[in-house]
Amino acid sequence: MINSTGANGQNMSEALLAVDLGIRAGFALYGDDGRLRRYRSVNFGSVARLKRAIPGILEDEGDAIRRLVVEGTRSLADVWERHATKRGITVTMIDAETWRKRLLFARQQRRAGQAKANAGVLAREVINWSDAQRPTSLRHDAAEAILIGLWGVLDCGWLGQLPAELKHS
Repeated sequence: MINSTGANGQNMSEALLAVDLGIRAGFALYGDDGRLRRYRSVNFGSVARLKRAIPGILEDEGDAIRRLVVEGTRSLADVWERHATKRGITVTMIDAETWRKRLLFARQQRRAGQAKANAGVLAREVINWSDAQRPTSLRHDAAEAILIGLWGVLDCGWLGQLPAELKHS
């Protein structure tokens, strides 16, 4: 497997890519140490453009991506799964309730707007904890991708538990 270099010049032998699916999609890349490396939001403009972009997105990370966690529309998830499995990438499809239940308290997600706001707060904490590049602004799709990825690294065991610095009270 080819080692790639993550944020801050850190070697990354394996990576997990989390995607908040949609025409405007959020992406978060985690190293096998469980820390966030990169994140972004992209507006593809159309489903056709998004579908054409998927192979390139997976290719850009080279052999590092071993896991893909996606949340969102099933039809888009199926397209991601098809491309990822061709590359030997393990795919997990989840819904928002799955990662929210593990990462947010019930009182933090009673309403959709409240859940999105709390996701943004926790995503910024993950960015700080990971020593990833700080955003000037953080769109909700990128914030949610960060938390989808955090759920993913917990689920696959790259992190044994939620770090104390990230536990909300």
